[in-house]
Amino acid sequence: MMTVILKTLLGQIQGLSGNPHSTTSRTYFLCFCTSLLHFKVPWVSRLIRKLYMASPSNDSTVPVSEFLLICFPNFQSWQHWLSLPLSLLFLLAMGANTTLLITIQLDASLHQPLYYLLRLLSLLDIVLCLTVIPKVLAIFWFDLRSISFPACFLQMFIMNSFLTMESCTFMVMAYDRYVAICHPLRYPSIITDQFVARAVVFVIARNAFVSLPVPMLSARLRYCAGNIIKNCICTNLSVSKLSCDDITFNQLYQFVAGWTLLGSDLILIVISYSFILKVVLRIKAEGAVAKALSTCGSHFILILFFSTVLLVLVITNLARKRIPPDVPILLNILHHLIPPALNPIVYGVRTKEIKQGIQNLLKRL
Repeated sequence: MMTVILKTLLGQIQGLSGNPHSTTSRTYFLCFCTSLLHFKVPWVSRLIRKLYMASPSNDSTVPVSEFLLICFPNFQSWQHWLSLPLSLLFLLAMGANTTLLITIQLDASLHQPLYYLLRLLSLLDIVLCLTVIPKVLAIFWFDLRSISFPACFLQMFIMNSFLTMESCTFMVMAYDRYVAICHPLRYPSIITDQFVARAVVFVIARNAFVSLPVPMLSARLRYCAGNIIKNCICTNLSVSKLSCDDITFNQLYQFVAGWTLLGSDLILIVISYSFILKVVLRIKAEGAVAKALSTCGSHFILILFFSTVLLVLVITNLARKRIPPDVPILLNILHHLIPPALNPIVYGVRTKEIKQGIQNLLKRL
């Protein structure tokens, strides 16, 4: 009797393996398992459970072709209200950066290395906004939660690489201010158009090369724990949680790469401003200190805000268990929106040449 049972069991499992998507076969198999459990034979019960869990018919091994983004799982009723300020900030960021790009392009007096770097910063801000915010608003307004595998990993790459590109651009701008204040006579020979071109290539190549493995490692994982991402964007941590593989190396690489890039930029920025402060304190001429500080005031404000928002985001992620899960999600969105909106405004308000260029642009219109 037991031999017949085992033969039937193995035959059913082979049938399921040949057709893992057969609902009828799976139903028969479950009924068969249930009937065997009534015999109350312990080793048969354990064998059934072991063989069924090992069967390729298990739904968890069926690959998925897209992800579903669930913004603010605990406060989804807030999404429509939140979309209004996000839309205004998005329009402000796009409009201000576009205006700055056009102004620098059309005004010949702004064709200088510092403003070329500022134009690069505006381009990075525009790409970051377009990568993140339209998808978030589409989720809020039209409930378009699905995102394909390629689109998700492309978004992940752009967010990781362009964020560090912004940090690297701030570092190059800090060096520009260091040369302008500490070595003003050598500034025209050091900070040239050729220097800016090399700096732009370095900014793009370094950060793209180091950030590329992050989405590649995530794309190689097997996703068998569902396809629902509890986030508005495809962050590496949110996506890799859905994998049934070991993600230790994935997380370790992003941690080391991110802190190496951002940390080295921050150290060089601090060193540059330390030398600037040292030189400024030695100046005894009346009004010279204020003039020297005004040349790097806008840049320092943007770096301070960029670093503060990033630090708050990191702290909230580290303290994820102590705060509502929706808080890091909101901060992540704002980090891709508020700095791009503020960068051109701060430079436009505090820089006389840019204000004059914007006025000339408005007169042409």
